[in-house]
Amino acid sequence: MKLIIAAIKPFKLEEVREALTTIGVRGMMVTEIKGFGSQSGHTEIYRGAEYAVNFVPKVKLEIVVESGLADQVVETIAKTAQTGKIGDGKIFTMDVAGALRVRTGETDGDAL
Repeated sequence: MKLIIAAIKPFKLEEVREALTTIGVRGMMVTEIKGFGSQSGHTEIYRGAEYAVNFVPKVKLEIVVESGLADQVVETIAKTAQTGKIGDGKIFTMDVAGALRVRTGETDGDAL
């Protein structure tokens, strides 16, 4: 099993969710986050005063899938979340040692 963590622009969330559902992803965890990468934030003007926004709003997706589906999930997220502008996000893939569905006691692949 693989854990895929993706940080994407918030307005792309629904489009990414629909694309992942289409390829067979049955669940994900979503968290609103703030962060920065190479864009290092930006400046905005509010009521005539300029101020720095050091952390940019993002959405973090956490998805656990069978290893055979992981590459397709990463490709789908990358293609769907891409705008071509700085700050499109990052995707990380990690191995998962185990999973347990609390309600039924199912483990690993059956728990997904």
